[in-house]
Amino acid sequence: MNRPFTLLLLTLLPLLVWSQHSERSLNAEQWTFKKTSDFNWLPATVPGTVHTDLYNNKSIPNPFYGANEKQLQWIENEDWEYQTSFIVSKEELKSQKSYLQFDGLDTYAEVYLNGNKILSANNMFRTWKIYVKKGLKLGTNHLKIIFSSAVKKGQEEAKQLPYALPGDEKVFTRKAQYHYGWDWGPRFVTAGIYKKVALHFWNSAKISKVRYHQKSLTDSLATIEFITSIESTVNGKFRLNINNTTQEIQLQQGENVVAVSYAIQNPRRWWTNGLGEAFLYSFEITLSKSNQKLDERHLDIGLRTIELVQDKDAIGKSFYFKLNGIPVFMKGANYIPPDSFLPTATDSVYKNIVKNAVDSNMNMLRVWGGGVYADDAFYDACDKNGILVWQDFMFACAMYPGDADFIENVKQEVIDNVTRLQHHPCIALWCGNNENDEGWHNWGWQKQYNYSSENQDKIWKDYQKLFHEVIPETLNRLLASNENRYWPSSPSIGWGKKESLLQGDSHYWGVWWGMEPFEIYRKKVGRFMSEYGFQGMPNLKTFMSFAKEEELNLNSDALKNHQKHTTGYQTINEYMARDYKVPTNFEDYIYVSQLLQAEGMKTAIEAHRQAKPYCMGTLYWQLNDCWPVTSWSSIDYFGRWKAVHYQVKRSFENLLISVKETNTTYSIYLTNDSLENFGGDLDFKLMDFKGNLLWESNVVAAVPANSSLVQFEIPKTYLESFDFKKAFLLISFQSKTKSTKALHYFVKPKDLPFTKPNIQLTKIDELTYEITSDVLAKNVFLSSDEYTFFNDNFFDVLPNEKIIINLTKPVKKITAKSIFDTLP
Repeated sequence: MNRPFTLLLLTLLPLLVWSQHSERSLNAEQWTFKKTSDFNWLPATVPGTVHTDLYNNKSIPNPFYGANEKQLQWIENEDWEYQTSFIVSKEELKSQKSYLQFDGLDTYAEVYLNGNKILSANNMFRTWKIYVKKGLKLGTNHLKIIFSSAVKKGQEEAKQLPYALPGDEKVFTRKAQYHYGWDWGPRFVTAGIYKKVALHFWNSAKISKVRYHQKSLTDSLATIEFITSIESTVNGKFRLNINNTTQEIQLQQGENVVAVSYAIQNPRRWWTNGLGEAFLYSFEITLSKSNQKLDERHLDIGLRTIELVQDKDAIGKSFYFKLNGIPVFMKGANYIPPDSFLPTATDSVYKNIVKNAVDSNMNMLRVWGGGVYADDAFYDACDKNGILVWQDFMFACAMYPGDADFIENVKQEVIDNVTRLQHHPCIALWCGNNENDEGWHNWGWQKQYNYSSENQDKIWKDYQKLFHEVIPETLNRLLASNENRYWPSSPSIGWGKKESLLQGDSHYWGVWWGMEPFEIYRKKVGRFMSEYGFQGMPNLKTFMSFAKEEELNLNSDALKNHQKHTTGYQTINEYMARDYKVPTNFEDYIYVSQLLQAEGMKTAIEAHRQAKPYCMGTLYWQLNDCWPVTSWSSIDYFGRWKAVHYQVKRSFENLLISVKETNTTYSIYLTNDSLENFGGDLDFKLMDFKGNLLWESNVVAAVPANSSLVQFEIPKTYLESFDFKKAFLLISFQSKTKSTKALHYFVKPKDLPFTKPNIQLTKIDELTYEITSDVLAKNVFLSSDEYTFFNDNFFDVLPNEKIIINLTKPVKKITAKSIFDTLP
């Protein structure tokens, strides 16, 4: 290379580099923090929280251990400061524009750059972007953030009202409501920089955001429109590239909105898990000028149509989702934040949560309104795996203020999060809140707070303004009509009213809260069951993560603190005594509590699926935990599957056999959620616990796609001569391409006279085992001291049946126990 050209290249290089958008993460800078009233600064981690930073500095004990939560409540009443320094180069300083972006500040934060206040933040759900070119200087710059106590801020706001609102001080703070404690989670009212913070530099023009609108979709053609917001410092011609499509655009100084249509021939549609491929189209949106790339965005888009159908019928009104024109029965769970301290949940945590949903045959998760809008990794994983998302806005179990500042704050929160999430094909529904409407009408708040009629009117009008005006009107401005599916409150009607089962979605809590038996699930079936559940204790290893061995009893402070429902253990015990012989050994008690939870959810899910198409959705409470705890979750904090999650996997299979008992018959259902018709043999065998055949029959079954039908009814008179305490019914279906089976027991487990099974585990290879038993072995639980995952567990082994089990990692020893081992 000759010297003149080299000099020219070196002269132009800074221009080439700094003519485009540059982002510098400040997460890796050396951050420190302290209590505002202290003098000593301690090392901090960003993203992070005050609690995790204190723990990392050994200033507090493990918040999750024992009853430590109680002694750490002082943290929420303090103000905290974070600071760092960073270097700005001469080239960076020459950039035409520079801004700081905070993706998440928790929650009340005053931000100072080089001693000058540049931001007052008051919402942990918003993205904060501040232009700072005039505030930056060459060399070292100083950034300081002061976090005020959210508890004190909320209490100050509460004093401004002449009445108290249900939900106390938390309702005034746009902060994760579960941080203030819930009946499955601890009270850790956090503060800190809990998401990424970055410094951006740019020249000429940059992409602010990209939205897309699916204008039409047929088998032969899809037409979509990309709506790109571009900020420019100059007037001039630019190029906008969308994959292989280039458009010349004229930008004006300031904010510009450019719409570009894009056509896809013979499009592939996005389908949910179990119905087809969740196919995604990748798009690169690039802004350039004079062949120099200035900025770019990447979007993965799934082409599909989704409708929420609510048609009046003879009974009430339907409530179901149509995907690509097909009514789809939704199978899934309610998702809560994966940690009390959100920054500790990495992308892999969110991916594993979604994988657990996929592996258990789910097709929908509900992001519950008392937590946070999930991280991008969660929605990306749902997109890739065909999991639809029912997305609540972050309001739960309370009433909220209606002053202008609060309303405007929520409006901007909606804009930020809908703009971030709207391109995800997984988003099925936007829902205003969780149980606020039900709480106001059914939970006796008016009497509890002794409201005057004037105050009642004001509170309800504030509710209507927020959830029936501001949020839906904001959605109307952000989304095209065919993408705007809004539901004001879940549920629409409280579970104590009969109308709740005739229309809308239903939260049925007669089981657990109402102490009704599991059998009531068969009668209380609504159009879409969006909440119901029962607690189960976590694995013994999970208990040992927060309690000493001598504390492993239900009366210890450690275990009481890790059960947040006031009568949780008592409720579990009462239900257990109804159905099982209650063990005295703690480890056995854990095991039986999991069986109890699994059986309850099996009863509910089968009832919901039998009622298809009257009922078109079942989302149990809840999928996961935010800390190690006894709760309604099917997967504990450490990702360990409880018995119920294995049962859910079976109960959510596309092809399900289930039994419904009437006064005179046993009705055999075959529920088929797939889009394929099946025809085959349906066999029935009544057997005793030693494997002897007592009675049998069979029919030819035709199983239409997307249906739930009674295939056969066994009159009770056929079986009345047999002792149901010593028998079970084996039902199996076999077609050319599909087979499945189910077991039905006629009495409760406590009434079954089990004999000791001889369970044999035969190693086929390091990751494969064969399990057999000489007599019925009920609810066989496999475990190992070493880490591995069993692809099935808590299953019944029939006499002389061979069951193959796969492991994810080899282990030296596997232990097997059945319910017989828990008997006195």
